[in-house]
Amino acid sequence: MSKKLKIGITIACGALVCLLIILKVVYRNGSNGDLVLIEPTYGDISFTVSTIGTIKPQNRLEIKPPITGRVERILVEEGQKVKVGDVLAFMSSTERATLVDAARLKGKQELNYWRKAYKETPLIAPIDGNVIVRDVEAGQTVTTSDAVLVLSDRLIIEADVDETDIGELKVGQKAMVSLDAYPEIKTDSIIDHISYESEVVNNVTIYKVDILPNEIPDFFRSGMSANVEVSVKEVKNAILIPFHAPVHEGEKIYVMVKNPSTG
Repeated sequence: MSKKLKIGITIACGALVCLLIILKVVYRNGSNGDLVLIEPTYGDISFTVSTIGTIKPQNRLEIKPPITGRVERILVEEGQKVKVGDVLAFMSSTERATLVDAARLKGKQELNYWRKAYKETPLIAPIDGNVIVRDVEAGQTVTTSDAVLVLSDRLIIEADVDETDIGELKVGQKAMVSLDAYPEIKTDSIIDHISYESEVVNNVTIYKVDILPNEIPDFFRSGMSANVEVSVKEVKNAILIPFHAPVHEGEKIYVMVKNPSTG
């Protein structure tokens, strides 16, 4: 996976900068070698690091029952927001389920007695967040190792950044995120965390970087692919010329300007 520091346009440096304000820049067209005359303009430029990532829960919490038994009721749906202390579901232990089923055969009075005498076990939300997985339905038997529901406190974009670019990134830098599923929608974000340990993927050393949207759109779903552009540096009201206008000779970089006396 290769990631490059992208520079949209180049600013001419050195003593010629002052001249660019009043003089016209001449450069040679690479396709046919003809000289091209342009007038420098003013504008904003940015230096960005581009990479790809995946939407994931920052903290993924599986809700597993404290007892083996039967799920009686599920009170939430996928995507629903919940708060600490909310009841997510009710279930019966294996013993309670057996007693209630036997009482049901004996009539309503017997059934009501055991329902009141032997209460259902509630499953409580331990965090504020969203329900991202609902794996069971009422009537299903579960064990203490089965995840009945999965909660996420918030969704983030986990991006893979090449080690050659990681030095350009800092927590708090602005980022722009677009999804493969919604390429036309851009989401303002910031860098929330940069991992301290690297991974090797296809012989490339990468670091995981958490990108946090300023506001999480409703269409975000865990597992979606994302494109990320991190703004490394911005320059306001810069003098702008085409990327291929500067001439590179060894360590020297310069531009050609038209002689004002020639008109």
